Amino acid sequence: MIENGSTLVGTVQMRVLRRSDAERMSAAYQRNREHLAPWEPARAQSFFTVAGQAASIESKLALFIAGSDVPWILLHGDLVIGVMTLSGIVRGPSLSAHLGYWVDKEFNGRGIGTAAVAFAVEAARSELGLHRLQAATLPHNVASRKVLKRSGFEEIGLAPAYLKIAGSWQDHVLYQRILG
Repeated sequence: MIENGSTLVGTVQMRVLRRSDAERMSAAYQRNREHLAPWEPARAQSFFTVAGQAASIESKLALFIAGSDVPWILLHGDLVIGVMTLSGIVRGPSLSAHLGYWVDKEFNGRGIGTAAVAFAVEAARSELGLHRLQAATLPHNVASRKVLKRSGFEEIGLAPAYLKIAGSWQDHVLYQRILG
């Protein structure tokens, strides 16, 4: 399930990122550049290029091989329409990871984010043996907060100046889901 992926909603598939996805990822980030800008770190122009995405994919796959991250992409046919990542996977007594995601502006509001989170939760529980997932979102990111709540995450607090997003340190609402 982790590497092979699955069908989520309609024709939307989710699978682990591949080296061959650099061009598709570049196109997805270019299409969604303005849409994602308020929710993500400021990006250098090179990030949006095929070469920039190839370098990013290499980094993500190295973390995947090391067992600390799982980088999935959401596909509608050959079109990348989103990203779902388990990052900072911790073993030992913690058995936890951070969950992050985004969905293409043209595919929002179709249940794709919620289905992708459900997929990641099940993979984290059944394949990775994790106990807990944490997610963080900006307080004004209403759509993301709804996805997390629908997916069984509970709000656990506010982290002041938690991440540098859109060029400034911003507060984030923290969520967790205990997987059992």
